[in-house]
Amino acid sequence: MVALISDIFMDIVKKILFLGLICIGFTSYSHNPEKLVISEIERGQLNFENELIASEYGAALKRQRIRRLVAMPWVNKMYIFIKAGFEHIIPEGLDHILFVLGLFFSTLKLRSLILQVTAFTFAHSITLALASIGVVKLQLSLVEPLIFLSIIWVAVENTLFKKTTKWRPFVVFSFGLLHGLGFATLLTEYGLPKDNFISLLLAFNLGVEFGQLAVLLAAFILVRLIFIKTDYKNQLKIPASILIGLTGLYWFVESII
Repeated sequence: MVALISDIFMDIVKKILFLGLICIGFTSYSHNPEKLVISEIERGQLNFENELIASEYGAALKRQRIRRLVAMPWVNKMYIFIKAGFEHIIPEGLDHILFVLGLFFSTLKLRSLILQVTAFTFAHSITLALASIGVVKLQLSLVEPLIFLSIIWVAVENTLFKKTTKWRPFVVFSFGLLHGLGFATLLTEYGLPKDNFISLLLAFNLGVEFGQLAVLLAAFILVRLIFIKTDYKNQLKIPASILIGLTGLYWFVESII
């Protein structure tokens, strides 16, 4: 008799605990619906065949990232965005790397190179800021082919002209505006919390600049150590520019097909 009562009692306790867990889970998901979307996809219950599901998943991840960022100390946030900006160049931004190398190979004169890089940096900082606050919007499918065309243009100029043209800084500035929109797509997908918006935007841009400087420094060391005593124009500038241009052309064709 005692054993029977004990079994009945334990069965009731198990049911109460089970119902309690269900209620807790339901309450949790009702307050955080994106967790339900994320967990269902990660468990394989949902797939991306439905565009709405894919959109909901992306939006849920973005909101989750922003909440985590808001809870972080300011120093940690800055580190994350500087790192994200740097990684957008090295190793992920091969198109931006080739463009910067195109600028580098255009001249051995430090003043001319600094002028071009400054124009590029100033321009992409403008569109990065405007796109991040929603003033400028352009589809990545339109931005990417234009970025590839900018790579081709720089490579062709390097090949055809002996010296850097007078209009080069203005052309580079225009291309910098396009590259800034490319940077902004990543930043928009990553998500910027409203608090510390300006400082985190600057942190991301700083990371991008660190990446570009690393590319230029590596190229400078390579040229100084290996090609300093060679015919720079024929043995390095033109072959490198042709290779950069052909790569840009391949990407351009691939992006519009």
